Amino acid sequence: MSRYRRIDLNRVKTYPVRSRKSKTQASQLAKPLGPKSGMSDFLNKLPKCLKAEDFKALVAAIVRARRKHKPIILMLGAHPIKCGLSPLLIDLMQDGFVTCLATNGAGAIHDLEMAFWGRTSEEVEKGINDGSFGMAQETGEIFNRISSFACSNDLGLGEALGRRFLELKAKLKKTSLLAQAYRLGVPACVHVAFGTDIVHQHPSFDPASTGAATYQDFKILADQVSRLNNGGVVLHFGSTVILPEVFLKALSVARNVKGPVERFTTANFDMIQHYRPNMNLVLRPTQRSGKGFSFTGHHEIMIPLLAWALKSSTKTKRR
Repeated sequence: MSRYRRIDLNRVKTYPVRSRKSKTQASQLAKPLGPKSGMSDFLNKLPKCLKAEDFKALVAAIVRARRKHKPIILMLGAHPIKCGLSPLLIDLMQDGFVTCLATNGAGAIHDLEMAFWGRTSEEVEKGINDGSFGMAQETGEIFNRISSFACSNDLGLGEALGRRFLELKAKLKKTSLLAQAYRLGVPACVHVAFGTDIVHQHPSFDPASTGAATYQDFKILADQVSRLNNGGVVLHFGSTVILPEVFLKALSVARNVKGPVERFTTANFDMIQHYRPNMNLVLRPTQRSGKGFSFTGHHEIMIPLLAWALKSSTKTKRR
């Protein structure tokens, strides 16, 4: 016999299960899909809980924003471009599901290389050992020349890149995010942090020109953000630091200059959830109103899934 006292479970008070509020009901269960099921079937047969409900709510918010002609801002790092997702994102721009594009310097560089040569993303582990990492001559020369062109013509860096890709007849301009954004009249903003991109280590780099051009893009983005009020959407894919910081400052400027920017939707998609995207996109901007979502998954799966859901949600009219 133990020397210690034990509670008497015979004195436990119970209640009928029917009187308890339960979080999961039979009506919420997922339903199997048939061999001919489409995306609408997929969405309707998801379990009615947690991220499945969030995903459907986000799709609905984007569709409403499109219908109300509110901004749908797509912010992405370089990874979605390296993963071959540009054609899907261009298709969403064409159908009005993306009305503004923002990326960092790396995203623009990968888009440039894909546009001109149909190849990008070098072996960093190999090149860093002998100092050849990031030293592709043509990449630096073209990017930095266009930065100077942007500065001379009072253009944003994204606008100048897209315009020059078309004028220079880049081989794969049809699958270039920046070229097609320019063709479609979609503002494309490139937000550069000095020292983070391979073109900054080239002798052709002019920091004054690049700084002036990327500064114009910050002001363009801030204007787009100011229009989010009452129904706009911000989607973010894979920039851990730069774009979340840029967005937060753009939102502060927009509210300072234009007044209230409230009741909009944000969503962060990433393979690992990080502090800045969730704080600066999901939580802080929507703390008074609106809604922020976070989804975890690989871009090469999540972007096609979102694109398919949007394309299936409404009859689209191509530009």
